[in-house]
Amino acid sequence: MTAIRRAFRAEALLSTRGNPDGHSDIGEAERHRELLSEMAEIKQMIRPAEEVGDHLLAKFKAEMGEAVKLKAELDAIYEAINQTKKEIATLHHTAGPDSNEMGRVANELDAVILGTEGATENILAAAEFIDETANTLSARLKGQDSELARDIQERVISIFENCNFQDLTGQRITKVVGTLRFIEDRIIHMMDIWGGIESFKGIEPEARPQAQGDAALLNGPSLVSDEGVATQDDIDALFA
Repeated sequence: MTAIRRAFRAEALLSTRGNPDGHSDIGEAERHRELLSEMAEIKQMIRPAEEVGDHLLAKFKAEMGEAVKLKAELDAIYEAINQTKKEIATLHHTAGPDSNEMGRVANELDAVILGTEGATENILAAAEFIDETANTLSARLKGQDSELARDIQERVISIFENCNFQDLTGQRITKVVGTLRFIEDRIIHMMDIWGGIESFKGIEPEARPQAQGDAALLNGPSLVSDEGVATQDDIDALFA
């Protein structure tokens, strides 16, 4: 069924103007005024749509600006995440449980403990010998010489007291090892948050700068487990 279109009032006025049967008493000026009025009404109906379009366009531009800012922020977050993962991979490479450097650090600390223990035992043995000798001299000597022997004994007691540094050194090194273990556990925990070690295989850790000049020649002191290094006996043989 064909829909019947309703004629606009302006069309009716135009048809009346051209129809000889229309109201001829309506003057030309009146028809012209009504026609302009109808056109003004049509214009008023169209203008709000244009204003709405401008408003939507301005809103769209504002939202696009916010979207661009949001994308920039997301890109910055993405770069920060990648840099963080790279730093974690570098820490895992240099201080992780499978790192040679981490094992080297533990061995160096063990060597410090063994070295201080050996030095302390030698100092205590020498001090004990001096104390016994001074005690013997004090019993045999008289006068001012006997006083000197007792002074030696007092100094030996001071040596005994200060040798407690070895126990303190061992305690401090134990704390350092505990801190290193804590850092190692935190690194592993952070890697688990990012998906485990598998998610870091594609990340190249930063290489440590190579030592230059004399610093590249400083490889000692060597550890007992080191191979292919000169021993103290080898060095003594050079000067024999």
